[in-house]
Amino acid sequence: MTQGRNQITAWLLLLPAVVLLAAFTHVPAVMTLVNSFYNTPRGVRPAKFVGLGHYSDMLSDPVFLAALKNNAIYAIGTVPVAIGLAMLMALIVNSSIRGKALLRMSFFLPTILPMIAVANIWLFFYTPGYGLIDRFLGLFGFAERNWLGDGSTALGSLMVLAVWKEAGFFMIFYLAALQQISPSLSEAAALEGAGRWYFFRRVTFPLLMPTTLFVLINAIINSFRLIDHVIVMTRGGPDNASTLLLYYIYQTAFRFWDTGYAAALTMVLLALLAALAFVQFGILDRRVHYK
Repeated sequence: MTQGRNQITAWLLLLPAVVLLAAFTHVPAVMTLVNSFYNTPRGVRPAKFVGLGHYSDMLSDPVFLAALKNNAIYAIGTVPVAIGLAMLMALIVNSSIRGKALLRMSFFLPTILPMIAVANIWLFFYTPGYGLIDRFLGLFGFAERNWLGDGSTALGSLMVLAVWKEAGFFMIFYLAALQQISPSLSEAAALEGAGRWYFFRRVTFPLLMPTTLFVLINAIINSFRLIDHVIVMTRGGPDNASTLLLYYIYQTAFRFWDTGYAAALTMVLLALLAALAFVQFGILDRRVHYK
């Protein structure tokens, strides 16, 4: 009798969270999937079932293909760099270096800045002629450049901003993980004559794999949900050189008012993120040590 009451109490305690999760996550996802099989209603014209029509249209949509390619480049270019930089910063501030409290604050500061504020700061940095980057490079004789208006540098400029913004956030997780490693391991390694690099490669890095898996999944998700910086800095230009998948979904839904096609694009994005998460778990699970 007591066990039954405990189970009922537990479910009642979980009920608010379950309701909110279903209302704001699962139900919208299911409705988006349903809407992806219908065209967009126009005025008095109701939505009509089009089946996989939206998905087949993507194969011949040059903007979607460009956004998919840009997102792949963006993820490959930002995720490893941000994770590596975060790990390096965590190792630095976890050491006995002087002023590490100031370094921690400096590394973490970009994380607490609002996304729009960060975009506007870097918009000034990239401004041709009088921006900070052109001013600095001008001291060495480099010519002015429109970093955000050039198709060859627009996406790369966003990638630099993303690494600067996210590395400090990921550093916090690595720092917490490093502080959980027993000092006796480094002491034993020192007695055996192991160098710092050998200790990091054989002991520290394997023990950081659970954190790396967590950070990697979050970093890839973040790389596919960027939209604030694109809206403020480039609006996908020039010529879709910096258009990312979520920004294209936003344009399709709220600028072109094609909600059916936007729903199909959203399902492709969700499926892509789910597939990447499963691949990451499959590859890294054998290398993760939780004890």
